[in-house]
Amino acid sequence: MELPSTKPYLLRAHWEWCCDNGFTPYIAVKVDQRTLAPREYVQDGQIVLNIGPDASNRLQMGNEFIEFQARFAGTPRQLSIPVDRVLAIYARENGAGMSFEVEDGAASAASNENTDPDEPPPRPPSGRPYLQVVK
Repeated sequence: MELPSTKPYLLRAHWEWCCDNGFTPYIAVKVDQRTLAPREYVQDGQIVLNIGPDASNRLQMGNEFIEFQARFAGTPRQLSIPVDRVLAIYARENGAGMSFEVEDGAASAASNENTDPDEPPPRPPSGRPYLQVVK
């Protein structure tokens, strides 16, 4: 029987430590097809996100996903980060934190076999955001 990962527990503990001590928790994420994050901010297949209480809304740090809302260029966005894609969590002010290994196989196993894991995720169309009524 395989033991459950300690990673989500360590992420939650470090987030709490940062907040209790007045630090700003950041996570570095290796983006794949399951990662719901603004693609225009992804660089070299990675994104760094502020998950502090002042920058995130409705933060839920589960065992499989970290989900929250955040603003990017003034626009609220819903984010969903697979826990297994988190590379590191650290305090912005002093860099104290921990890093994790991310296996590239996790992305390809959960995604469509026809997609290339080395190919960067598609960027959303640029321009002004708009709302569309869907019936």
